[in-house]
Amino acid sequence: MEMKVVKRTFALAAQITGFAAALACGTAQAQQINVKIGALTDMSSLYADLAGPGTVEAVRLAVEDFQKANPNSNVKVEIVSADHQNKADIGTNIANQWIDREGVDVIVDTPNSGVALAVNEIIRTKNKVFINSGAASSDLTGAKCSPNTVHWTYDTWMLANGTGKAIVKNGGDTWFFLTADYAFGHALERDTAAVVEANGGKLVGKVRHPINTSDFSSFLLQAQSSKAKIIGLANAGGDTINSIKQAAEFGIVAGGQSLAGLLVFASDVNALGLQSAQGLILTNTFYWDANDQTRAWTKRWQQARPGKIPTMVQAGVYAGTLHYLKAVAALKSKDDGKAVVAEMKKLPTDDVLFGKGTIRVDGRKIHPAYLYEVKKPAESKGPGDIYTLRATIPAEEAFRPLKDGGCPLANG
Repeated sequence: MEMKVVKRTFALAAQITGFAAALACGTAQAQQINVKIGALTDMSSLYADLAGPGTVEAVRLAVEDFQKANPNSNVKVEIVSADHQNKADIGTNIANQWIDREGVDVIVDTPNSGVALAVNEIIRTKNKVFINSGAASSDLTGAKCSPNTVHWTYDTWMLANGTGKAIVKNGGDTWFFLTADYAFGHALERDTAAVVEANGGKLVGKVRHPINTSDFSSFLLQAQSSKAKIIGLANAGGDTINSIKQAAEFGIVAGGQSLAGLLVFASDVNALGLQSAQGLILTNTFYWDANDQTRAWTKRWQQARPGKIPTMVQAGVYAGTLHYLKAVAALKSKDDGKAVVAEMKKLPTDDVLFGKGTIRVDGRKIHPAYLYEVKKPAESKGPGDIYTLRATIPAEEAFRPLKDGGCPLANG
């Protein structure tokens, strides 16, 4: 009699344990992963067209495409955005508030190297994820590299070795730099100067201007008096546009000097018009009119941004966000930022804008770069038809070799 009671009790306990295990398993399978993405960008100033609202739309499209490709995924995404106003203190305050109070898991974009370098350290300390597309400083995969950061789209080394090298090889062997006076401009000037000198060119001078400058007259007069063949514009966005417009007013190009736009975006060319921008040589990693896939994506993006042309920054935000979500889904967790970035490096990258690629141990996303020349008005077939492809720089040559960057992560 006693044995039967024991057996019956054991059997009931086994049934209860089995039911609990099945329930726990079902709960785990159905458990939702809530991801919060913060688009930290320039909404109102000189980088608003190349990033800004177009960045937020790129994030939205990435989320939409991830969910479409993964209909059974339990990853739920919320998007927030903010304007860092190109000020590092404002950017860091937003980043801290997002992470500490609002539960943001990943920050994307951040056009402005000063802001990006500050956010890079916050993300590392708080073990979240930073996918930079807008900031150019190659230091983000060099001495300041982080296991929590991916640098997606382009950087100052790539720009220097694309545009700078091409111009020197075509006879532009004396340079004067007109440089934005903050981290990005300094890095672009440094990396381009190294390329110019390595290829037999000579630096004859430089001048630095405050970010978001409206009057370039004194700076351009110094560049003009230098007699340098090439005036290297180590600036971006509104500063590049104003530099080029005012250089035309001073007759600099008509006088025999050439402008080298070291970072020129499709939005800049659109704002300048082909009459002013024609002949500019530039390096990009994305062009909306490159193929059927980029054109189809652009058409979707333009539904929210009519009349605009997407830039490589916005394309990089889309691709980086999509790859991040793939990594979170593969890990089934978003909690450990370092682990998510490690998974991003482990997974091959593949999207409709950049194709197949990889992310190196230093966080550098690797893909081809393209040397373009801005078309003459007579060569353009319509709005947005702005570039002629001059050369493709293979992925293995487009970015700084890992051994030369000084990233501690590269040493294992």
